[in-house]
Amino acid sequence: MRRIITAIKILFLIQLISGGGWSLEHSSCFALSLSPSLPVMGIGSLLFRPRKLIIRPTKGDDGDLVDSAVFFTDAFWNGKIGGVKELNASQLKKLSNQQIAEFRRRYSTTSNAMFANKDRRSELIICQNSKTGEILGCAGIEVSRVETPNGKFVPDLAPLMSNVAVSRKYRRLGIAVDLVKGVENVIRREWGMPDCYLFVEKRNVAAVKLYKKMGYRVEWMDDTATTLIPKKNGSMSTSPTTLICMKKTLVRGGGLLDGLIGRIISG
Repeated sequence: MRRIITAIKILFLIQLISGGGWSLEHSSCFALSLSPSLPVMGIGSLLFRPRKLIIRPTKGDDGDLVDSAVFFTDAFWNGKIGGVKELNASQLKKLSNQQIAEFRRRYSTTSNAMFANKDRRSELIICQNSKTGEILGCAGIEVSRVETPNGKFVPDLAPLMSNVAVSRKYRRLGIAVDLVKGVENVIRREWGMPDCYLFVEKRNVAAVKLYKKMGYRVEWMDDTATTLIPKKNGSMSTSPTTLICMKKTLVRGGGLLDGLIGRIISG
């Protein structure tokens, strides 16, 4: 009952501050009509999220990277648009090993030390049940050269977000929003950089919608891109896709709304 009352308080406060009206979304829950820069917050994300969740950086810990890579293989590759709903044992093992190597290359402190003469700032943020240790989501960020469709690059090195995934059991509960905010905090507060880029497939409508609601704007589209798809026969095939590059200019401070919500929850 206390969680219900707290959720109602928060939603009512958002309603007053944003000036938004009530709307029925997906005909199953009520949501607020918020400005495009704010994510739509369903009441389910407040009431039914697992307890004792933490959002934290892995800081290159190898055990965290291995566990996160195994999680990512299941959350991202199983049911990927255009692919199989469930990986077979051979695919699962092969992709898990490849993902572990990829996460170590991108996010381990050992890997970063090997490139001491280059900008190798990177971090993997995870959402974890602090009681059980279960990983529910992850999102990576690294300073990189952002390539444009014509083979050129944006003028300066910039943070590029990737490897965003949420467990199939815990989607639509606001975890993706928390992960993206965790990435943005690293970029803004630790690295002191103003922008965040990402690439997302156009056909991943839910992800595109989420990023737009969090303030990301389309920079360009690349209809010559390809992606890997797991097939029923156990192989991986290359499939054409359209990639959208999105960018957000980050601002300092959480604002009045975040502060008031924090005081209600803590109270």
